[in-house]
Amino acid sequence: MMRKILLIASHYPPSNLTAVHRVRMFAKHLPTFGWQPIVLTVDEAFYEEDLDPELLALIPEGQRVEKVSAFRVTQPRVIGDVGLRAFFQLARRASELIRCEKIDFVLVFIPSFYLALIGKLLFKRLGVPYGIDYIDPWVHRFPGSDRKFSRHWFSTLVAKWLEPWAVSHASLLMGVSEGYFKPVLARNPHLGSKVKTLAVPYGWDTSEYNVLEQMNKKAYLFKQSNKLKLVYAGAYMPKSDHFLAMFFQTIVENEALFVDVEFHFIGTGKASLHAQTSSIQQLAEQYGLFERIVFEHPLRIPYFDMLIHIRESAGMFILGSTESHYTPSKLFNAFMMKVPVFALLHKQCSVNDLIRSSDWGLACEFEEQQANDVFKQAIEHGFMEWWKKTSNDEWLMDQSLVSDFSIMQLTKPLA
Repeated sequence: MMRKILLIASHYPPSNLTAVHRVRMFAKHLPTFGWQPIVLTVDEAFYEEDLDPELLALIPEGQRVEKVSAFRVTQPRVIGDVGLRAFFQLARRASELIRCEKIDFVLVFIPSFYLALIGKLLFKRLGVPYGIDYIDPWVHRFPGSDRKFSRHWFSTLVAKWLEPWAVSHASLLMGVSEGYFKPVLARNPHLGSKVKTLAVPYGWDTSEYNVLEQMNKKAYLFKQSNKLKLVYAGAYMPKSDHFLAMFFQTIVENEALFVDVEFHFIGTGKASLHAQTSSIQQLAEQYGLFERIVFEHPLRIPYFDMLIHIRESAGMFILGSTESHYTPSKLFNAFMMKVPVFALLHKQCSVNDLIRSSDWGLACEFEEQQANDVFKQAIEHGFMEWWKKTSNDEWLMDQSLVSDFSIMQLTKPLA
């Protein structure tokens, strides 16, 4: 008989938030390793973001998904976090499932960060072991959290209060990389050897390329031309501004090298219902590059639309931030769509070695204290090398190494 695992997440398809893809891929492949998943989530009628119904094609037939209601967003908007608005409903339904069925383990995905508290509550009430997957760090400095009594300042304070209680009896702490959960252990040394830890990157699902092929989609955000197009896919990290500025400055100083190149930033806007904003356009205009070499399409587009734009590009552009723990999930889309990577990443980023060892692109590494001119030279020479190898189709993807990062293989150690 298969063991049962309850996966608790605030979002699930047809939501197209990044964290959704991690939950759905684990849920798909856990049965291969002897675990029957039950996904507990919030009904999409209570989501605020636009839905992506095509994602439902990636949910296996017969997968069990339990949905609960949530409190509506009030006007004026006081609480937007759907995990908080559905906290009591999720906790109540989880308790019912555990009482009615033999649930062997509960795995909570954060964000929404408040869901971590449900794991501890279920353990205290019903004795079921639980784990927490840190898709994003819970306790960290939000932009603006240094301003006392601001919303972000308060969120950081609350996180510092709540996290120790939430993790105190966890059996498992996991994350996209060690950098996501190691600070949790440092803040809570009493956990010691009582908790298992596991670093599992996003990975990629080999079957999704075939699903995309059947859809007969075409790229629509850029026109076909002789120019080499690189796509930056997804949200833009606020702490990337300094390094993006240096990159744009390098382009200006070496414009002959970039005259036949276009960078398309897609889905970069901040998560807002009606306004999509970022600093990319403003920065590109400052350097005279906007809609010449640099293009931005800030609205989030459906998942398969994003994949087709990546597939029809010459490469994927990845930009890290000053936060060394940041692990870009978009790297695995480059593997899946078979386009090489050009990346600017923190020296301690966990995927630098993977890009290098897989021979599927090039990563220019930076450190906070690095002199600007040194980094700009690295970009200049790095991009020249990337451009030549891409133009001559000289990248040789190490298929055996890349296959180790399929979500099927990555689910095995979790199981």
